[in-house]
Amino acid sequence: MKKTLGIGLVGFGWMGQAHSRSYRSIPLYFPDAPFRPVLAAVADTIPHRISQAVDDFGYETGTRDWREIIDRPDIDVIDITAPNTMHQEVAEAAAAAGKHIFCEKPVGISTDATAHIEAAARKAGVISGCGYNYRWAPLVRYTKELVEAGRFGSLTHYRGRFFTMYGRDRLGVLSWRFLQDEAGYGALSDIMTHAIDMAHFLVGPIRRVVATRETFVRERPLPQPGIGTHYDRGTPDDPTGEVTNEDYVGALVEFANGTRGTLEADRSIFGPQSQMFFELNGSRGAATWNHEKLNQLLLYLPEEQPQDGFIEVLGGDSFYRQANLVPGGGNSIGFEDLKIFEAYEFLDSVAAGRPHNPGFEAALANASVAAAMIRSWKSDKWETVESLRID
Repeated sequence: MKKTLGIGLVGFGWMGQAHSRSYRSIPLYFPDAPFRPVLAAVADTIPHRISQAVDDFGYETGTRDWREIIDRPDIDVIDITAPNTMHQEVAEAAAAAGKHIFCEKPVGISTDATAHIEAAARKAGVISGCGYNYRWAPLVRYTKELVEAGRFGSLTHYRGRFFTMYGRDRLGVLSWRFLQDEAGYGALSDIMTHAIDMAHFLVGPIRRVVATRETFVRERPLPQPGIGTHYDRGTPDDPTGEVTNEDYVGALVEFANGTRGTLEADRSIFGPQSQMFFELNGSRGAATWNHEKLNQLLLYLPEEQPQDGFIEVLGGDSFYRQANLVPGGGNSIGFEDLKIFEAYEFLDSVAAGRPHNPGFEAALANASVAAAMIRSWKSDKWETVESLRID
């Protein structure tokens, strides 16, 4: 008999809806899963979102107060997709109630908040998960297998970046993502967190960094509360407000294993649209991957291939879990499919009662690197990465 896992979702914006679709998809794509997700309750401050969650997505109940769902006995998992400023309060309450917790990155409005959230979950003994969904791309998993098998030799260089144009429009509205008080840091919290996690996943811990930042768009039109997403735009006649966090972060990094590299993130650049990218080089080969072409991996393994230079590997059902979604080789999957994999893996960990990776421990390691970057752009010096763990 399958184990029922009740889901309580806090925040039903774009990402909350993506999570909800993922939970609903698990029985369809993973019919042999040992668990069954149940959309038990949703909490959001916008009434029409609550109605949509219940009427269209199948949530059993909805409320404007997230506190009403924390102690419910039919809820096993609290999923937090609310703005960053709410992460700590909700996560600590969920941990105190003994609920397992999934939280979208960056897990807290600040690096200090991440440390407290990780400590709360660890001390409560609950299972935690974090939304580093790019880890679950089948060709990224394949690259990780090649790294661990030594197929690239000793790693020497790593370049990771996340360039996206969602903030390129100077008339793009001043959503919470552009406000320090509501989002925390900007590109650092929103997208650099993915670049850091991918570097950790593929290469390992980062030892020290030297970083810089910049805000290129300093004012934006004010949005209408509860309407649209951070992709919406205003008009030249709209009142404006100040952008209070950064558009760009760049860093030189040294890994604990000696690999050298760079990490960059920019939300206001023109050109790349959703370029979550890496290239790694070793003593025997190289690989490069870009989320904009997530079904394509470029490999260079000169000892194993007949011609020199990169060769193209296409995604297919021979790679990590892709056969659950689509059969055959060369058939494409997309962004929300990665969220389905992410949701499945987290709930599978919860059902089995085992620690999940990436969980809040990974988020803490990520925040420790971010804290070093913040120190560096203030000091203009190399800064050592120091763990923020609270014992």
